[in-house]
Amino acid sequence: MTRFLQDTGLMKNASENRILNQVRDTASDLVMSAMNFLGVPYKRGGKSLESGFDCSGFTRHIFEMSVGLVLPHRADEQARLSSLIPIKQEELKPGDLVFFNTMKRTFSHVGIYVGDGKFIHSPRVGSAVRVEDLREAYWAKRFTGARRADLAAAQASADNRSAQAQPAVIR
Repeated sequence: MTRFLQDTGLMKNASENRILNQVRDTASDLVMSAMNFLGVPYKRGGKSLESGFDCSGFTRHIFEMSVGLVLPHRADEQARLSSLIPIKQEELKPGDLVFFNTMKRTFSHVGIYVGDGKFIHSPRVGSAVRVEDLREAYWAKRFTGARRADLAAAQASADNRSAQAQPAVIR
């Protein structure tokens, strides 16, 4: 797994600045979390390990679990979320959301970019969470956009919520 992360640019040398490393670590954690769900079955409307996932239920679960960012449950709503920044395909970085037109509708499918032209998603009934290549003809033809979350802000917000949830210590 370490080699995959190095080959895809998720892990570089430790001499880079701290903020960049924090964002990269957050993206790496997000991608690593997603990889833990390989093989989980597709379920229409699914949003948990126990029930299975549909595409947007999968991305929602990973973002909430990894960085505390709660996404809407529908792919088109995720694509239109004002807190996500539209990016070009050539600007993709691990942890970005990638969107496709798979049902004759823009933004009808979503996955998470993992690096090296690949993304992880929950594709369809009868299948399971898996990694695929954006350059495959099917996906390349249907790619409709990508979005990036401010992972550092999401992590800071999640940390803040966690700190507020801690019980007060009485001395």
